[in-house]
Amino acid sequence: MNKNNKVALVTGSASGIGATVAITLAKAGYDVIVNYSRSAESAQATVAACEAAGAKTLLVKCDVSDEASVSAMMAEIRQHYSHLDVVCSNAGVSIDTPPKHFHEIDVNDWDRVFSVNVRGLFLVAKHARELLLEADKPCMVNTASIVGMRPGAQPLPYSASKAAVISMTQTLANALGPTVRVNAIAPGWMEGDWMKWMLRDNYDKLMTRRARATPLQRCVTVEDVAEVVLTLIEHMHFVTGETIVIDGGFAKTT
Repeated sequence: MNKNNKVALVTGSASGIGATVAITLAKAGYDVIVNYSRSAESAQATVAACEAAGAKTLLVKCDVSDEASVSAMMAEIRQHYSHLDVVCSNAGVSIDTPPKHFHEIDVNDWDRVFSVNVRGLFLVAKHARELLLEADKPCMVNTASIVGMRPGAQPLPYSASKAAVISMTQTLANALGPTVRVNAIAPGWMEGDWMKWMLRDNYDKLMTRRARATPLQRCVTVEDVAEVVLTLIEHMHFVTGETIVIDGGFAKTT
């Protein structure tokens, strides 16, 4: 490990936003901890891409909703790197029950979404706190969603959990300031597997409709999100407690 490199933990970085953020940080000169819970093969692909970009990469299996697992992950990070500069809390899950069918949701499914999306963020912040406070200009970036701010097509527990992420971001910014900056990102409708899973056969039609209604005439990509995350980390040193909407202007114009 190059001790001059900054170190970033990206939870839920086997695929999607997390993988792209991890690779983007690797290309920017960070050493990266790739975290996954179940998708080992995809996580290995993220590691390979980070290493190809020149990063010293640590792969850690950890269920962020389990406190013992999170504590063990932080101990492993300290052992390998001795410091931690950035935490991107991105791990998240959802269900496929439409909002209008919220009454059909099993309470165990509700609890699983909150255990990962909300308790997971709390546990990562709790156990990363000491490492972050020891770093120079540390920061956290939490993955929220536009549906945490306004109604959308996502299931009720997912939307509610992302509203909680936004609230927790504000509280953590105060609790960890002035040393640690804490911000969140709120992507809008994003191209790729997540929205394909949610919209199913209506994906192409609804994504095209959303793009036409967006001032920038397209939907969000994972690369758009990673660009904002990197900017928050590298440049926006007097910004904390904010949630940055990444939706091409849709929420402000409709």
